[in-house]
Amino acid sequence: MKAIPFSRAARMISRGTWSFMTDRPLVVSFELTHSCTADCLHCDKGKIKPEPDGLLRAADYGRLVRQLKPMAVQLSGGEPLLRKDLAEIVRAVKEPSGLPYTILVSNGRLFTEEKYLALRALGVNQFSFSLDFPDERHDGFRQSPGLYQHLSKLVPALAAHGFDDVALNTAITRENLPTLEDTYERARQWGVSISYSAYTPLRTHSMEHYISSTDDLDLLRRTLDNLLKLKAQYGRIANSDWTLSGIHDFFLHGSIPGCTAGRRFMVITPTGGMRACSMYEDTFTSQKEILKEWVPKNECGGCYVSIRSYLDASFWTLLKDNLSNRVFTKESQAKQC
Repeated sequence: MKAIPFSRAARMISRGTWSFMTDRPLVVSFELTHSCTADCLHCDKGKIKPEPDGLLRAADYGRLVRQLKPMAVQLSGGEPLLRKDLAEIVRAVKEPSGLPYTILVSNGRLFTEEKYLALRALGVNQFSFSLDFPDERHDGFRQSPGLYQHLSKLVPALAAHGFDDVALNTAITRENLPTLEDTYERARQWGVSISYSAYTPLRTHSMEHYISSTDDLDLLRRTLDNLLKLKAQYGRIANSDWTLSGIHDFFLHGSIPGCTAGRRFMVITPTGGMRACSMYEDTFTSQKEILKEWVPKNECGGCYVSIRSYLDASFWTLLKDNLSNRVFTKESQAKQC
């Protein structure tokens, strides 16, 4: 993806530094709904569900952003485009400074080129679409017939606008392990970046999709090494090198210690409950309560999704990464061609 312009990167670094010093979250994920148009095999938030009482409205999200002051927010779900007030929510979370950096996470089913342009104009900085396979096998895994064909037309059309703010997300599973490099090539073909995460059984309590055999772990190691080489040569992989390399260690050991959920990252449920992590249903009324009650007891290492792996890094590692990879320079432009 295109590097963030210097002025915005400077504001993000300043906000992030303040968050580190005051134990505020760098990233807040707003789960706008727990309903979804898909029913993915590796997720616990599939199918359409009745909306609960007390659903947060746009003004509530604005209040929470002012309270928590995150560097970045994710608008996720379920499927966030099921919210008819999505445009109002985007307006509410954006500050006059342009912060927080706003990422919309979607399966893409309800997305159109018109919605992309409208949401971008309102302040969404990045659009992330899930892609599990580089072909129609994606439909079966998402239990959403025709979804891949829709994405194959939608994503290149969005990329053609030239804003370079569209990325694919791939959760690495036993099933799609042999296709990871092909999915990378599909991202390049469509003109977008890609980010990889590790499947976690915390959501479904199923080991069916987990990578554990010696042969699969060897294939994963070779594949990740190849992806690192492709990233160095062509770019288009959003993961930092250390997070991409760490995926093998996660599957090998079954855990990565040192999770900073609740401190560096937190989740807001559709009704305003605060959670340290979307994998757990422990709900609190404030981040202060999370820091007191949940963080000291957190010994979980059971996921290695990209946002968790990135935010586990030290302040100085994150600062160095932002300065080297996010600030807008001619060198960084060339690397992303």
